[in-house]
Amino acid sequence: MEFVLIAVAILVVALVLGVSLLVGRGRRTTRLDDDAVAGTTLTRPRPPAPTEEAPPSGATASGLGLPPETAEAPAPTAPLPPAEPEPGLVFETPPPSAGRLVRLRSRLARSQSSLGRGLLTVLARERLTEDDWEEVEETLLAADVGIAATTQIVERLRTQSLVLATASGVELRQLLVRELTAVLGPDLDRTLGVDRREGRPGVVLVVGVNGAGKTTTVGKIARVLVGDGRSVVLGAADTFRAAAADQLETWGERVGVLTVRGREGADPASVAFEAVRTGVEAEVDTVVVDTAGRLHTKGGLMDELGKIKRVVEKQSPVTEVLLVLDATTGQNGVVQARVFTEAVTVTGVVLTKLDGTAKGGIVVSVQRELGIPVKLVGLGEGADDLAPFEPEAFAEALVGGAD
Repeated sequence: MEFVLIAVAILVVALVLGVSLLVGRGRRTTRLDDDAVAGTTLTRPRPPAPTEEAPPSGATASGLGLPPETAEAPAPTAPLPPAEPEPGLVFETPPPSAGRLVRLRSRLARSQSSLGRGLLTVLARERLTEDDWEEVEETLLAADVGIAATTQIVERLRTQSLVLATASGVELRQLLVRELTAVLGPDLDRTLGVDRREGRPGVVLVVGVNGAGKTTTVGKIARVLVGDGRSVVLGAADTFRAAAADQLETWGERVGVLTVRGREGADPASVAFEAVRTGVEAEVDTVVVDTAGRLHTKGGLMDELGKIKRVVEKQSPVTEVLLVLDATTGQNGVVQARVFTEAVTVTGVVLTKLDGTAKGGIVVSVQRELGIPVKLVGLGEGADDLAPFEPEAFAEALVGGAD
């Protein structure tokens, strides 16, 4: 009898522990393939507990654009529940992307205004000598503006040297902002290819070297898209770094975004394919795929990026390839960008770590030497510190000193 009582007690304890694990609120995703031993695992935010109240007519699945369910419709074999938080949990609501760079301008100005102060100090002198012009060149080169762009800026300022001699501080600053804006490519198309086309989602591949902040950037891009009212699926195709998928999944859970991931060491192309397939079936607006970090000196790894793109396009065309560059790498970032462009057609650049001691002139170098527009800039460690790039606002921040 004692053995029976002990066995019953053990069974009760095990049941209690099991239930507590199942209803624990520390994690807001469930796995549709728990073992993940042979392929892709799908995770998504947990649906709310079922209620007796019928859903309103015409209701759609939140964040996924799924058609309304009807009583007659058969249950799908692998249901994708609405992206809604479980009771007691609330998804974060990111701010829209419009105006982000202006809001973050003071942060950029604090770290970059040494460029503006240096230029304004020299150009405000009554007579500019050759030594002064050399100092202007050195200031621009130290900010990673690049030789070609520096030459263009100095030549244009030289032609206006008489104007500079009589300009007030405000006029001089406006002139310098105008010249910097001109070399930042104000006419380049910086539109992100994230919208649905011909009934299929926009597909964004995010590439870059290890350490550039690629996975974090993918999470922030998801926040930008959600803040602009788009539905998103994330693909965790960086299967070679153990923490990458967990990190991306956490970013997605915060804003109620579905994440498709694979087991560690799985084929990245298969995970990317599954993510896009899921996005097509769920009729989302955008699928964002985090590819594995690549060393731009490794030919085999670069070739794999081409494979991922080819495999993905069996489901839906890739509408955007974003290259994440660490702004602190300086001119080496241009070398990275050139090699990545040879592997996959890069359509836009995301510059991270522009806060702190970064040199914002790398924007000019990348665009002039590669013809690839900078579309997004990261200005801090915060979740919403990624902003669409705006040349004039960026130039204003670089020069600093605005009232």
